[in-house]
Amino acid sequence: MLTVIPFRAGGKSRLPEELRREVSLAMLGDVVEVAVAVGEVRVVTDDAAGRLVASDLGARLIDDPGEGQGEAVAAGLKGAEGLCLVVNADVPRIRASDLNALAVPALLGKLAIVEARDGTTNALGLPRGDVFQPLYGARSAGQFRAHALALGLEFEELTLPNLVHDVDTLLDLERVGSRAGSRTAEMLDAISR
Repeated sequence: MLTVIPFRAGGKSRLPEELRREVSLAMLGDVVEVAVAVGEVRVVTDDAAGRLVASDLGARLIDDPGEGQGEAVAAGLKGAEGLCLVVNADVPRIRASDLNALAVPALLGKLAIVEARDGTTNALGLPRGDVFQPLYGARSAGQFRAHALALGLEFEELTLPNLVHDVDTLLDLERVGSRAGSRTAEMLDAISR
């Protein structure tokens, strides 16, 4: 099973500027660590620190083409065969059981979609890589549902709390609290001191 994780250096603009970089890298590390324990991982990024974190944890690095999240994911899926997962780098509560649950509909030939609270998409389970289309952005979960139907694929919406609850703001970070992976939890502990 392949998991693709896009990581953009300039993301998380709603976090305080002084925390943005460290928190983003901590979350990336937590997500990659879990994904590597489940299978092959490709991290798509052009960020030097992100590349270091991902490669130290055993992920394969893919150069980000610099055309947005959808194109980054497409680059990560290039040449992939069989079941593929796509997971954002800002879900630090992720567990291996979440990835396994995301894979189940894909194993049955369906598109699995985890919608964030704002209607965007935090994770996808694809029966094969060529099912993916770069549809990220506002209300992208609905666009992925429509795409599945256009392909004649069934889709399954999964409300896996660890994947639904992403971190965009300081309040989001505080909400994940001790349930976050070790790197993000350490960051939160350091911030609260």
